[in-house]
Amino acid sequence: MGEGVDPTQMCHSLVDKVARSEQLLAIADPDLLALFEDWLEELEAEAMALMKNESLDDGTLAEKLGLSRRGATFLLSKLERKKKQSG
Repeated sequence: MGEGVDPTQMCHSLVDKVARSEQLLAIADPDLLALFEDWLEELEAEAMALMKNESLDDGTLAEKLGLSRRGATFLLSKLERKKKQSG
């Protein structure tokens, strides 16, 4: 068999992440969540302003916004989902 993704492992990983997310939400302070949401909205606005003039990949966006590459990938996918929902 060739290399590939193990769907069973992916499923277990996803279930674990959802469980951790629910645990964090259960103990998270609502004021902190509001601050995080505000920060995320500011990042979205900055990213959209940067991408207004040029197309950016996750690495370039991460560098310009001071994020990790993974954070920039998340931000780009979030913006893409919003674009699809509104368009």
